[in-house]
Amino acid sequence: MADNDKKVRVAVVGASGYTGGEVVRLLLEHPGVELAFLSAERNAGAALGSVHPWLRNHPAAAGLRFRPLAELEDVDMAFGCLPTGALPEQLPVIAERAERVLNLGGDFRLRESGDVESYYPKTAGNPPQEDFAYYVPELSPSVPKSRFISLPGCMAVASVYALYPLFAASLVEHRVVVDAKTGSTGGGRGSGEPPAERSGNFRVHKLHGHRHAPEISQAIAEFTGTAMDLRFATHSLDVSRGIMVTAYTDLRPGVTPLDVKRAYAKAYVGKPFVRVRTAPRAPQDFPMLKAVVGSNVAEVAVAVRDGQCVAVAALDNLVKGAAGQAIQSMNLICGFDETAGLPTTAVSP
Repeated sequence: MADNDKKVRVAVVGASGYTGGEVVRLLLEHPGVELAFLSAERNAGAALGSVHPWLRNHPAAAGLRFRPLAELEDVDMAFGCLPTGALPEQLPVIAERAERVLNLGGDFRLRESGDVESYYPKTAGNPPQEDFAYYVPELSPSVPKSRFISLPGCMAVASVYALYPLFAASLVEHRVVVDAKTGSTGGGRGSGEPPAERSGNFRVHKLHGHRHAPEISQAIAEFTGTAMDLRFATHSLDVSRGIMVTAYTDLRPGVTPLDVKRAYAKAYVGKPFVRVRTAPRAPQDFPMLKAVVGSNVAEVAVAVRDGQCVAVAALDNLVKGAAGQAIQSMNLICGFDETAGLPTTAVSP
């Protein structure tokens, strides 16, 4: 699709939300992309900088305005950044105009019909005309040829990065406990949680029934051929961005710490955006939010003691957990360098 003379024409559908805005922010710096269309129904006609003030000083921002989806032009790639439940109804319009669709929402991630009905009821009642391929750039065996591609959820992919090497090498028992903590942007721009109730607080988000739990199990089974017995709980952090996942497993008899270390090195060698923290000892050696927020990097580390294994992963939910991973996927699909337009350093303090 991409060549030296022609830029890839891109539409961002649902561009007024946090995820859509982050896709726009990153694509503004991408050398091979033309931002051809930004959709937002309630903000139609508004300038980009009036909805996302943090983008208003970019030289290209003044010429970009939101438009209703009905005005979508022909594009090479559409990034679907709509709230959960909205894409199924809008997909026919998008599919008519876009050569490919990258879905950042959850609607088409799960395959089991029972799971779809439980976790995405609007999707269950409005299935797509074509199947969506589920794609994780570091773990999927090849770039999907499908027109429609679904990308993983932010807490799901952080959990998968933490657990994948253990199950790929058959090092642990099937029972897994995952504790995931997320920043406020994970709830989207329309979240009704008052900032005053989150500020200075740390609380439970969901202890049972989170929609990312079946996705984690599905992904691990697909990429490793192993079924998990997963317990998944989530908590809300008093930060705007970032996800920290801690996964607890038991090693199988005879598995050594060296086996575990080698499994992580093998799993992520040559993967530019998953960094394994080797031999961490001090707390600051382990993955942490300030090392990844603002970047497209996921940090992973593991600690073993007395047959117990604790894996930790951290990433920015808006970048590596959403917009950045989508652009990374676009790069691979379109023949760009995988790292094009994507930051590898964090923003701190």
